[in-house]
Amino acid sequence: MKKVLFLGIFIFLLVPTALQAQYLRSSYFMEGSSTRMQLNPALQPKRGYVNIPGIGSVIAEVSTNSLGIHDVIDVFDSDGEFYNNDKFYNRLKGMNEMNISANTDVISFGFYKGKGFWSFNVGARADVDATIPKEMFRYLRTTDAEDFRWNGESFDIRNEKLRLNAYIEVGAGYSRAINERLTIGGKAKLLLGAGNINLKINQLHLSGKEAEMDSEFQIISDAYLEASAKGLELKEENGYITDLDYNSFGISGYGAGIDLGASYQLMKNLTLSAAILDLGFISWGKSNSQVAESSKNTTIDKDNYDTSSDVLDFELYGLQKKENKSRTTSLSPTMVIGGEYGLLNNKLGLGLLSTTRFGQLKTYSELTLSANYRPNTLINATLSYSMLQGGETFGIAFKVGPLMLGTDYMYFGNNSKHVNAFIGLSIPLGKKTKTNI
Repeated sequence: MKKVLFLGIFIFLLVPTALQAQYLRSSYFMEGSSTRMQLNPALQPKRGYVNIPGIGSVIAEVSTNSLGIHDVIDVFDSDGEFYNNDKFYNRLKGMNEMNISANTDVISFGFYKGKGFWSFNVGARADVDATIPKEMFRYLRTTDAEDFRWNGESFDIRNEKLRLNAYIEVGAGYSRAINERLTIGGKAKLLLGAGNINLKINQLHLSGKEAEMDSEFQIISDAYLEASAKGLELKEENGYITDLDYNSFGISGYGAGIDLGASYQLMKNLTLSAAILDLGFISWGKSNSQVAESSKNTTIDKDNYDTSSDVLDFELYGLQKKENKSRTTSLSPTMVIGGEYGLLNNKLGLGLLSTTRFGQLKTYSELTLSANYRPNTLINATLSYSMLQGGETFGIAFKVGPLMLGTDYMYFGNNSKHVNAFIGLSIPLGKKTKTNI
């Protein structure tokens, strides 16, 4: 199962040279950076660029509403008994949400031509979203005890979910200044699906039979699984799914997407902008898709069942394979609204950015305040403060020549709930000229 969970994180490593979000929000008002176009295709950089393959644009993020980053790693690498730690258990909420995402461009470049700016990229993206109820951790803690007895004990686990989406993106973008105030832009994307998993455990009820003195317990399961990927196998034992295994890499779905954006200079020092990103879908073929559903309401002898230490334990769900079918999944769109006031001949800017990601499991909103310093095209720097679901955090980004580094969520130790990092290295091309305006 761990292979599947981390497929999304390492998918970009399988490409040659290669939420919540996959963007560096702190770069939005950095006029010398090409990264801002990922958040709004209308925001043209000052110069064209060619990103160095593999390290030209790489961002990774981990976020949670309750646990620290170290806790998240332990959850997905659950060989140890982390759930028996009282400090860990007390940090849990009723429903614990986690997101791990990664985004890299294998090839990306942009240039001014005629009256507009063209951009092209080939990259890989992946998202892993999960919601895990505290009741699941109570089950793990209780059944792990040496003196545990099923007699009279019960657990009612609801709304546990896992969603993974990984794909390759081939994109072409164009932006153009309509007049001195208004600039519009868009990006069309061909999507090549690498893998998708949608697991829903609506209910998992386990209860011991009091009269049987610990000899039996009952499982009632309402669960559903859809999975699409080349080399993805559903392992079976006695007619039930016991695990997922991922053995190879390949394209198993095709789709399309679009980004749209605009920027408008309301007055001399005030610019407003907005964008909608990742409007799109991926269709997964029948031959690469598998479906399983539970119909489990049975009594099991305790001697034939071993309690598990896994947060996601397929042997509990009672999933049985159904007829394969083609399926279509949507991307998770992001809405971006920004405004900036320029000072000191626009060398200093004060910005406000709102981002809302309409995720498959939940909608995430974030508000970011930033101070942006850009004395020239070679040097840009930003300090940011973000208010997001689950807390507040500081960020920093800077660009010196071809190198750009940044984070929206500063790392303050293992208990940090949100962490991301960006690295970019690019070669500058021709400057924007007056004929482009």
